[in-house]
Amino acid sequence: MDMFFIEFRDPLFSIIVFFAIIFMITFFSYWWGRYKRSQDLRHLDRFLRQFRSLPSKDELQVLISSGELSEKSWLLLANSYYKNGDYEKSIEIYNEILNVGNRANAKKTMFLLGKTYFKAGFLERSRQIFLEILKSSPRTIQALHYLLLVYEYMRDYKAALGVLEPLDELDEDITLVREYLQALEILNNINMDSETKIEKLLSIYHQNHHLTYLIFEYIFRMSPQIAWENLDITKSEVLTEVLWRCDRKDLNLDIISKNSFLRELYSARGDVALSQKSAVFEFDILIKLQNRANATLSFEYICSECKSVSPFAFSRCSTCHAIDTAQVEWSLSRDYSKDFSEENNSFQ
Repeated sequence: MDMFFIEFRDPLFSIIVFFAIIFMITFFSYWWGRYKRSQDLRHLDRFLRQFRSLPSKDELQVLISSGELSEKSWLLLANSYYKNGDYEKSIEIYNEILNVGNRANAKKTMFLLGKTYFKAGFLERSRQIFLEILKSSPRTIQALHYLLLVYEYMRDYKAALGVLEPLDELDEDITLVREYLQALEILNNINMDSETKIEKLLSIYHQNHHLTYLIFEYIFRMSPQIAWENLDITKSEVLTEVLWRCDRKDLNLDIISKNSFLRELYSARGDVALSQKSAVFEFDILIKLQNRANATLSFEYICSECKSVSPFAFSRCSTCHAIDTAQVEWSLSRDYSKDFSEENNSFQ
C-alpha cells in the first residue's frame, strides 16, 4: 500500500504544502484585517457623526459620563474643535468635563476653558475663569499671562498693570510689558491732550528705545517735527510704512540727507534726488523708474517669534502674543490712489 502514497514522502510535495498553508494564512489574515479596519472605521464614523451637529448639554453629559472615550480623548477632541475655530463645541465639552470629569484635572481643564473663552471673545467669562484658577493656585504663570491679556483687550490697563506685580515676584521679565501697557494707557486716555501724550510717550521710549512703531506712528500723525527730532535713525526701517506715507511738507531734509536708508527711501518716492541707486531691490526699481510707472510700495508684517504674517502693523502679535516683534517687509504694487486721482481728473 505504501507504493500508492510515496508522494507524501516526497520533500518537494512537503514544500508545496508548507507554502500553500502560509498562503492561506496570509490570505485570510489580510482579509480579516481589512474587515476589522472597516468595522473600526464604521464605529468611529458613527461616533463622530454625533458631533457634526452640536449635541445638547444633556446628550454631551451622557456621552462623557458613559466612559466610551477617556477624558484625555475628550480633551483632544475639544482641542481639535478649538484649532478649527469651532469654539462653541470646544466650550461645551470643557464645561461638561468639569461637571462630570476627574477633579484632579480640573485646573488644566479650567485653563483650557478660559483660553477658549478668550479666543472666542468672551472676555468677562475668561476673566472669571482665570481669577478662579489664581484663587486656588496664585503662582500659575500661564493663567497670569492670560489674565493680563484679558485686561488688555478689555482696555482695563490699570488692572493689567496690577497683574505685573505677581509676575515680577515669579521672576518674569516684565520691563517690556510694563512699557507697552503704559503706552497703551496713555494713547487711550481721552482726558489727556496730544502734547502731554507725546511727552509721556517719549519718556517711555527714551528708557529703552522699545515700541518704536507704536509710539512714533502716533507722534508722526500729531507732530511730525517732534517725531523727526526724537527718532532714533537706526530704527528707520521699522517705520518704513509711516515714513513712506509722511506728507512731503513734513519731511526733515537735514535728517534725511544724513542717512543712506532715508535718502534711498525718499529718492524712490520721488521727493528728492539724493540717491541714483539702492541695494534694496524695490527702492532701486522705483528710483530708476522716476515716476514713469504707476508703482508704489505695499507693506506686510511678520512676527519674528512665530513667523505669522499680517497685512497691518502690530505691536503685539495676535497669534503668539509677543510684543514688539513685528518685522516689516515691502514689495512693489500698483498705486491705486494715483489711478483714482487720474480718473477723477479725467471728468473735470
